[in-house]
Amino acid sequence: MRYSLRQLEIFVTVCRTQSVSRAAEELALSQSATSTALGEFERQFDLQLFDRVGKSLRINETGQQLLPRAVELLDRANEIEDILRGHAGFGPMKIGATLTVGNYLATIIVARFLRDHPESRIQLQVDNTSTIVNRIANHELDLGLIEGDCHHPDITVEPWIADELVVFSAPDHPLAILAKQKRHRLTLDQLLHEPWILREKGSGTRETFDRAFHNHHAKLNIRLELEHTEAIKRAVESGLGIGCISRLALKDAFRRGSLVPLETTELDLGRYFYFLWHSQKYQTTGMRQFLTACKALTADVQRSDEVDLPLIL
Repeated sequence: MRYSLRQLEIFVTVCRTQSVSRAAEELALSQSATSTALGEFERQFDLQLFDRVGKSLRINETGQQLLPRAVELLDRANEIEDILRGHAGFGPMKIGATLTVGNYLATIIVARFLRDHPESRIQLQVDNTSTIVNRIANHELDLGLIEGDCHHPDITVEPWIADELVVFSAPDHPLAILAKQKRHRLTLDQLLHEPWILREKGSGTRETFDRAFHNHHAKLNIRLELEHTEAIKRAVESGLGIGCISRLALKDAFRRGSLVPLETTELDLGRYFYFLWHSQKYQTTGMRQFLTACKALTADVQRSDEVDLPLIL
C-alpha cells in the first residue's frame, strides 16, 4: 500500500482538532513533523484533502469522503492490536450523553461496564442534544445517548427507552394546593399564566416542551432558562416559577415531597431516549457490548423513570 496507518491517524486527528498544532500535541509529534506527514500523504496521491485558508485548514469534499473510511479502518486496526497484545478489555471509547441521560442513566451504565470490564477505558461527555449530534457527525464521539430528535443524514438513530416530561412546582405553589384541594388535573390555561423555568434552546428537553406548546408560545412567560436540570429543580423549589423536565430527573424529589407534579391531560410530553452513531462508523466489540449494557438496564421497564436507580438522600 502507498499509505500507512500513521498517515491516516494524522489526517483524522487534524480533521477532528481542525488544527495541525493541536493534532501534533495530541499525537505527541512536532508541528513540523505533523505538517510534513500530512503534505506527503497528499502528494503521494496528487490530491488535496484540505482547503488552505490563511493559516487554517478546512476539510474539502475529497477529505469528507475519506474521513469516515479512515476512522473505520483505524478502529478496526486498534481492535486487531488489542487482540495481538492480549488485552482482556476493550479499547478506549468516547461516549456522549445528554444531561438527563448522562446524569441519571449513563453514569450507572459506565460504572457497571467498567466493573465488568476493568481494563476498558471510557470518556463520558455530557452536553445538550445539538452538541452531541454535532460531535457524532464529526467523528469526535463513538456513541451518543440522547433525549432529543436527530435528523442528521449521516447518523444512525435507534430508539432505546420511552421517557416523559412532567410539569412540576414546589409543594406550596398555589397551583399545587389548588390541584390537591380539588383533586383534578390542571388546564393548559392555568399553566400558561405562570412564570416558567426551562432548559435552554438546543436541548432535547426544550425541544419536547416547545413541541407540546407549539400553539401557545406567544402566551408563555419564560422567566429563566438554565442548562442543568438540578439548577431548574432548585429554582422551582425556591418559588421562582414552575418547570418541565423528565420524570426520571424528578423521581427522588417527588419521593421526598420537595417538588410535586402538576398533571394535565392537555399536553403530549412523551418522547424517547435514543442511541446514535455515525452511519459509516465501524462498531467495535466494545461499542456493541456497551449498547448491550444499556439495553440490559432498561430491559424490564416501559419508561425511564421505572429504572431502579440508587436513592438520593
